[in-house]
Amino acid sequence: MFSKTCKTLVSLVLCMLLFRCGDDSNASAEVSQAPPETPSEETPAAEETPHRTEAARAAEPQPAEEEPLPFIAIDTHIDTPQRMLDDGDDITGPLEGGHVDVPRMREGGLTGAFFSVYVSPTRFRDPETWWPRALALTEHIRGAVEAHPETLALCTTGEEIRAAARDGKIAVLMGVEGGHALGTDDPRLAIQRLRRLYELGNRYMTITWSIDNPFGHSSSGDAPEEGLTRLGRRIIREMNDLGMIVDISHVSDQTFWDIMEIAERPVLASHSSARALSNHPRNMTDAMIRRVGANGGAICANFYTQYIDASYRGRRRRIEFQRRALFRPLEDQYENWVDRGAAKFRLALELDPDLNPPSVATLADHIAHIIEVGGPGAACLGSDFDGVPELPIGMEDVSDLGVLREELESRELNVRAIFGENVLRVLDAQRIDAEADSDAERISPQADSDADGP
Repeated sequence: MFSKTCKTLVSLVLCMLLFRCGDDSNASAEVSQAPPETPSEETPAAEETPHRTEAARAAEPQPAEEEPLPFIAIDTHIDTPQRMLDDGDDITGPLEGGHVDVPRMREGGLTGAFFSVYVSPTRFRDPETWWPRALALTEHIRGAVEAHPETLALCTTGEEIRAAARDGKIAVLMGVEGGHALGTDDPRLAIQRLRRLYELGNRYMTITWSIDNPFGHSSSGDAPEEGLTRLGRRIIREMNDLGMIVDISHVSDQTFWDIMEIAERPVLASHSSARALSNHPRNMTDAMIRRVGANGGAICANFYTQYIDASYRGRRRRIEFQRRALFRPLEDQYENWVDRGAAKFRLALELDPDLNPPSVATLADHIAHIIEVGGPGAACLGSDFDGVPELPIGMEDVSDLGVLREELESRELNVRAIFGENVLRVLDAQRIDAEADSDAERISPQADSDADGP
């Protein structure tokens, strides 16, 4: 009896299960044939998958947030290496006088600079000393970086500059001010020395300083109407091959146009301003600015008061000449010519309260003009810190760089481009295809013989 009852129950259960499966199959078919329904607002997505916990959701990969690019501020010309080598000054600590040290750079927001390898031909009168001096300056800059790896980073590319900024280090770059530093007019030796400076980390060379040299003529030389020499043309081509920026500051107008005729990469005016606003031969005409902009290069505004305001320059020089008896004692009182110049500046203001020197706003005018004429990629900063005796009112040294930034921002100019991105673009543009060439490929008898050609 019990067995028969169990069999009956099992049969009933099987029938019920078969009936249920049939209903499910029909339901599935109906669902597959029906058009998809829009989820009801009354049924939130979370209720569809109640098994998902907060921990599970947290463990799922989240969209990566892009790290914001650091604000890069690069000055393309500071003359601080003179005091570093000659006076033993350690720029990583606070220095007395001058315009630049690391604490003041950080205060002003300057993340890096081109340290100028400048050989003064007025101080070193024997041309035989120029090449050793250039090497000594270069090696001293490199030595400072090696002595302070926690603070300084030697950089030659845009990515290295960005990495230094991310690591909280000051980017140290190098540029040679004046081809006379090569110390020779021999074509083979000149090219050999140029390559050596590049290998050591120098990434630009100003073709001339304030004197003519075997490569070209200066804006303040003996023949400012003259341009590149035949050897100078060979040097430009070699710099393009190396990936070394051609610096057009200081050159005569004709030298500039000769350079632009053969330059294959963007050029840089490392410390020059706008001649339309201040008629000085060290500044760039509008035609020059337009040409540099079209070339993809940039003009880095010089901060020197007597370059950015020619009328002030006349007043300032006049008062020093007329009252020279009062200015003369300052020559012996200050050994450092930058500090001596600052003292003369203060005295001039005392003697003539209406002297009206240019301000940071005047400097901003030059930068705005360069952008207006050459385009947004054409402007950058080339202060000439520690190389000029006077700075605009509102700027005593690099720590006041923020004042200029605020002025530019008030004019709604692209500060990120002006302060650094334009320079990084020019720097990295030199590397396209340049690294593909080996030294052996660059050094050929034909290349050197071309040095005497047109």
